[in-house]
Amino acid sequence: MRTENKIALIFYGIGALGGAISGVLSLSANLGYVAGLLLYLVAPKIVMVVVKDLPEELRDERALLRKGFWSFMLFWLYFTILFYNALNPQSPIFYSNRSLLYNMTLG
Repeated sequence: MRTENKIALIFYGIGALGGAISGVLSLSANLGYVAGLLLYLVAPKIVMVVVKDLPEELRDERALLRKGFWSFMLFWLYFTILFYNALNPQSPIFYSNRSLLYNMTLG
């Protein structure tokens, strides 16, 4: 497998893990999103440990953060919304007894 693909897969996995953590923690804490985003700052260290054959231009942590930003962000956002909506019970709020939604559900 190519080195770029390994890096992308690691950022996808870290983004999914960070999204799951953010989604679960955001149910009880307002800053739950920060916990998942902190994984983004740790991601280059994980990549450097796992991928042994990094090219010379990617041995810098800042270069790895730039390279994996969109990979992480896409999966982080998706899994944050997924876990938050799956664990948070949603129910409609009726503001009027004459609304179409009220009449369809309770009428």
